[in-house]
Amino acid sequence: MGMEIERKFLVRGDGWRTVGPAPGGVRLTQGYLNRDPARTVRVRVAGEQAFLTIKGLTHGATRLEFEYPIAVADAQDLLALCDGPLIDKTRHTLTLLAGQPTAPGGQVLAGVWEVDEFHGDNAGLVVAEIELASEHQPFHRPDWLGEEVTHDARYYNSALAVRPYRSWFTV
Repeated sequence: MGMEIERKFLVRGDGWRTVGPAPGGVRLTQGYLNRDPARTVRVRVAGEQAFLTIKGLTHGATRLEFEYPIAVADAQDLLALCDGPLIDKTRHTLTLLAGQPTAPGGQVLAGVWEVDEFHGDNAGLVVAEIELASEHQPFHRPDWLGEEVTHDARYYNSALAVRPYRSWFTV
């Protein structure tokens, strides 16, 4: 059984851009075959790879997650079957060090963060996620993290496909 324990935060400023590997990230396109919170089914194309993902109901910051690689051509066909608009974003993976030496020249890992910059109707939204071994696992909070939105369903990608971020500010 696959289990995902993830915390999500808004990102403040551009300080995160100075961390980690070269800029660019991976462009992701994803859509939803089912957006029922009890059983979300997602299709994602990530660069030259594609995945089918099934996620269960979220309890706290934990939910079941099963992800399977599929052919990119199959994913493209499945995206055409998705319910609602597609999500378009660039994912940047950042490995942060805590700054505490463990040995000469060594560092303590403070976490691997995925920073998503959204495009299209969700442009302007930037979120950071960290996967943890337990819901209460301590982790280093970089200074560019803003408000935690783990429990705010508006920030679920499946919700952003239906009610994009830009629509939150229009009357």
